[in-house]
Amino acid sequence: MNQEKVVLCGANAYEEKYYFNEQFAGIPKSIQDELRVICVLFTQEAGGVFTIAFDEEGDLLLETDAHEDDITYDEVTSGLLIGEVRRKRIDLLESLSMFYRAFILKEKIEDLLED
Repeated sequence: MNQEKVVLCGANAYEEKYYFNEQFAGIPKSIQDELRVICVLFTQEAGGVFTIAFDEEGDLLLETDAHEDDITYDEVTSGLLIGEVRRKRIDLLESLSMFYRAFILKEKIEDLLED
């Protein structure tokens, strides 16, 4: 099954870089800043690469990865951090998913509000 995903943003501890997909430039600057903080702090603590993306149904994906030979990457910490982001930022994550489904996938807002 080839599942398409669209990356919203991410950070890379190896290159010390942050990426924000300009397709989402319509997201308010304060939320863009919040996403930047989430991504950068994640990679500072756990290492590796962290991305926030959408699957083809508009569900938000929090993903982390590391180079195979990276002995500094902490898989346990990354799992705990993903859980923490999901718990503490639930409203933000749900809003981003709704934004994606309404403005990118062009779903009817009425249908989204019923979910």
